[in-house]
Formats: sequence, structure tokens, C-alpha cells
Amino acid sequence: MSEPIPHKLPKPDWIRVKAPQSEGYFATRDLMRQQKLNTVCEEAACPNIGECWSKGHATVMILGDTCTRACAFCNIKTGVPNKVDEDEPRHLAEAVGKLNLRHVVITSVDRDDLEDGGAGHFAQCIDFIRTTSPNTTIEILTPDFLRKEHAIPIVVKARPDVYNHNIETVPSLYKTIRPGARYFNSLHLLKTVKELDPSIFTKSGIMVGLGETKDEVLQVMDDLRAAEVDFMTIGQYLQPTPRHAKVDRFVTPDEFEFYARVAKTKGFLMVSSSPLTRSSYHADEDFAIMRAARAEKLAAAC
Repeated sequence: MSEPIPHKLPKPDWIRVKAPQSEGYFATRDLMRQQKLNTVCEEAACPNIGECWSKGHATVMILGDTCTRACAFCNIKTGVPNKVDEDEPRHLAEAVGKLNLRHVVITSVDRDDLEDGGAGHFAQCIDFIRTTSPNTTIEILTPDFLRKEHAIPIVVKARPDVYNHNIETVPSLYKTIRPGARYFNSLHLLKTVKELDPSIFTKSGIMVGLGETKDEVLQVMDDLRAAEVDFMTIGQYLQPTPRHAKVDRFVTPDEFEFYARVAKTKGFLMVSSSPLTRSSYHADEDFAIMRAARAEKLAAAC
């Protein structure tokens, strides 16, 4: 007798999005192809790709399309990565210029095979963009550089405007959801960035709907504030394929609003909490709000 097919939770109306069809979407896609750039928008099957690409916003994924980790939530392929493309920083800078971006988000796969985890490559990308598009603000979303603490100062020295590293989930779920990572290592990375350069905005986010409790989410907020993180994102986990971790539940919009209110009271400069929130969703608008919030806070302290 065959095994019963596991029940899959139906998506509620608030999580549904339309398939991308706009001219802007196809123009952004074609430019990424021309510049031989990978995007996490495609590789991670982001539900917001239609909206973001229609506006010319894309999160570029450097250091290849193959990750050395195998997280239970992530749709990026795992295996032995190819050699690093030394021309990638130049191609990225050219794409930023052609899109005339005000704000660019750069992320990467985990590269545990590299001595510096890819930190030097991140720094080169930042330097190229600074040279060719000096008015563009730069946000990076790095891996955890586990057991490569010397890598963090390399990236910080290049002075991105925003340093993002996602905590991803609550500590109790790390063993099943993020087995190759360590919760307190990620907190340490975020705290180290602030210690090395307090002027850099720091950012981190989690997914909900994986089996965490409300109290655990609130504890993560406290841990991130203890690391002086400025910006927190909270979004609904969506199962990319049947082989990935299952959705435990679909968190309601009201609960997301609750998390946003609580996070603001805990001192975050900026909070994005909604079913479709992702690390780089509305990143340019959110950066402007966060920068204004810091200026207002400093003015009030004077």
C-alpha cells in the first residue's frame, strides 16, 4: 500500500501574487542575462519578483549560483561551486549604472570553500560601484562567515551603507532549518559590524510559519537589539519545493502587525513585517525611511 501524500496547507488570499508580465520585468531580466549576473530573486523563487523587477529593482547574487550549505528553507542549489568570476564586480557595476539604481542590494551563496568566505569579492563589488555610481547607496546581505571572523573587517572596511545578515529563524529550529549555521555566530557577526563601524546600518530578518512560538520571535527581537541591529524584517516562510521544510502555518496579517508594533517599541529604527516581506523587498524606500529615523533620533538627543 502506497504512503499517503502529506497534506499541504492551501495558501490564503493574502499570500497570493500575480505572475510577472510587465515590460519592466522583462527588461530587468534581460539586463541580468546580458551582464551574466545571478539574482536571488530567481534562484530563491521570491514571490515579489514581478513587482520588484517591474521597477528595475533586483537583488544580485554574487559568487555563483551554487551554495556550500543545504538549508531546509532555501531553494538555491547545493554542491561544489564553480571558480569565482573575477569580472563579476565590473559586470555588476555596469548593470547598476544601466539601471540607474538609487539603491542596490548584493547577496551571495555561502562559499565555505573560500579562505575568506567571499568577503574580498564583496569588497570589490562595493568598490566598483562606488567608482562608477557614486550616488548609489549599497546594501549587502552576507553569509555568516562561520569560523572566518577575519572576513568581517574586510567587508566593513569597504563601507556598505547597510550590512544585512539574516538570523532566519528562532534558535530552537536551527538544527532542522539551518543546520550548517550557529545562531550566536550570526548575532556575533552583526554586533561586530557595529563595533567596527557604528555608522553602518545593520539589518536582519526572520521567517515565520516554521513552527516557532510568539515568545521565541520576541526573544529574537531582544537578541537583535542587544546586537544593536537597526532594521528587522519578518516575513512568511513559503515552501519552495516538496523536499524543503513544510509550512507549519500561515501567519495572519494581524499577527504581523503585532510583531511590527512590538519591534518598534524595542527600539528598531525600521521594521518591515508582513506576509510578503523579504530581506530586500522595498529596500530603497526602507533605507530612506531608516536614514531619516536615525537623523531624527540624533536630533532629539542633542
